[in-house]
Amino acid sequence: MAFADRLIRTLRAVLPSPFSIAVVLTALTFVLAFAFTGADLPPGERVLRLLGHWEQGLWSPPLLVFTVQMMLILVLGHAIALSRPVQRVVRLALFTCRDTPSAAATVALCALLVSFFNWGLGLVFGALFARQVAEHAARKGFGLNYALVGAAGYAGMMVWHGGISGSAPIKVAEAGHLRTLMAGLVPDTELARLPERIGFEETVFASPNLVTALALLVLVPLTLYLLGRNDRSGVPALPPTTWHDDPEEGPAKGAERLDRSPVAAWLFGGIILLYGAWTSLAHFGREGFAFITPDRINLLLLGLAVVLHGSFARFLRAVDEAVTGAAGILVQFPLYFGIMGLMRGSGLVQQFSEALVAHATPTTFPLFTFLSAAVVNVFVPSGGGQWAVQGPIIVQATESLGTGLPRSIMALAYGDQLTNMLQPFWALPLLGITGLKARAILPYALVLMALGAVVFCATLLLW
Repeated sequence: MAFADRLIRTLRAVLPSPFSIAVVLTALTFVLAFAFTGADLPPGERVLRLLGHWEQGLWSPPLLVFTVQMMLILVLGHAIALSRPVQRVVRLALFTCRDTPSAAATVALCALLVSFFNWGLGLVFGALFARQVAEHAARKGFGLNYALVGAAGYAGMMVWHGGISGSAPIKVAEAGHLRTLMAGLVPDTELARLPERIGFEETVFASPNLVTALALLVLVPLTLYLLGRNDRSGVPALPPTTWHDDPEEGPAKGAERLDRSPVAAWLFGGIILLYGAWTSLAHFGREGFAFITPDRINLLLLGLAVVLHGSFARFLRAVDEAVTGAAGILVQFPLYFGIMGLMRGSGLVQQFSEALVAHATPTTFPLFTFLSAAVVNVFVPSGGGQWAVQGPIIVQATESLGTGLPRSIMALAYGDQLTNMLQPFWALPLLGITGLKARAILPYALVLMALGAVVFCATLLLW
């Protein structure tokens, strides 16, 4: 653990809070824009113009809509994970967890599968599963490497951005998003050549990405199983649990009957699910995977969350528990949009794109994108924020090189996924639920990061 302790100390020394990092990156971008653009303007006018670009990005209406969409994906997924039926499914899966190897492999497999469909649900599901496994081990009296199982619960963050709720794929699937993103950055003739949308059939459901997800689905549990085979840990000692779905106190009175009514919850949630399923099938028949949008995903998540909790009161308690995890998105996303506004308005996007094109080829550009995204994710721990900052650069450089835009988008997604194993920001919910320390799961997370690097690089070279 000495290496893990040193790495944790180093990260704490060089990485302040994610919000502070966003402020520092804003200041750095402002300095770069002032130094390398607008030299023909007086300094005072240049500063005011750059501040104007920053403000336009900060409160960009389409990007603020994106912020709410991503918050809802996290909050509703988290709320679903806290529901009683989901926790019953977790308890049913405990029969496969007889020791450290089987427990780590089972938790990782389930976390990966769930996270591919929804990252918020997968993140909390993996944490709750790891916690339940530890409680199961304590009841049965068998030894368990709780840190390894905790890392397994976090493994779903290695597939989320290449999954159905991934920020970049889900945004480019929206009609007109790419042209809105690049408006003002490229001539109208080039803007018209951009695709109206890039559907999931070219990104998430493309054969290379599905093979990559399948490879991780096999290799991650297998790796954790092998790491746990010679474990000699004792029975885990657990801190108090952080979530209790306690029943309502006393009989319902007056309007409380509606809040606690299962019939009302099932009727409301059921109508949403039926309507969402009907419209999805109707759109799929006409447009294929174009029906997958953030709004439709959130509609189905809302209906499912209400139905699974069985009352408005329990649903709202779960939302209260879940919403704190979305605070980072709420206050950080606008700062990243401001950075994008600075880069777009000043011309830095064009300069960065030209530098990439000068040193890359159609073969190496996806690898450059992957590596840069992995580094950027350490400082911008948000797939949506990362797309806002890197997306315009990637689109413009890809168009200049003539390489495939879907592959470049997925290269960004893979880079973001990779260093999730190093970046502690999204591990906070898991650490809170399990009671583990970051230094405990970090050594195993770094092993998974090395495995992911091999898999993702191979995918990008063969795509």
